[in-house]
Amino acid sequence: MLNRLTLSLQFGKFPDAAAHRAALPRHQVTRWIRHALQSDAEITVRVVDAEEGRALNRDYRHKDYATNVLTFDYAQQPIVSADLVLCAPVVATEARENGKTLQAHYAHLLVHGVLHAQGWEHESNVTDALAMEAREALILAGLGFDNPYQEMSQH
Repeated sequence: MLNRLTLSLQFGKFPDAAAHRAALPRHQVTRWIRHALQSDAEITVRVVDAEEGRALNRDYRHKDYATNVLTFDYAQQPIVSADLVLCAPVVATEARENGKTLQAHYAHLLVHGVLHAQGWEHESNVTDALAMEAREALILAGLGFDNPYQEMSQH
């Protein structure tokens, strides 16, 4: 049985927003997130421009560049509570560079962010990174997507 999900899906104002909205239909976003959940959740997904993405990454992670996904996890129990911020221009560039559809890359990054919201980590050591990548690949395979790490030389 899939877990309950309360989802807020938000889009900032940026050029080409229509293409990003088209790649992220609410029913698909809900499906992708639910498949990555191990408990009930309240999640906000916000798709932003490079300026907002860079400001959030700088202010909260002290890294002065726009990154693909930021996870703000507030609680894991009794329910997962998190905000996922996806930077549209970064996601589009990475999808193009990796020969993926925009939708496939968004699915991967949403799964990745939801795993972070549940305590999964990949920056502390290689064992954790490999475990998280394997979990992502398994979830994405169940959703009909290719393993995002097969073609990538680094993460």
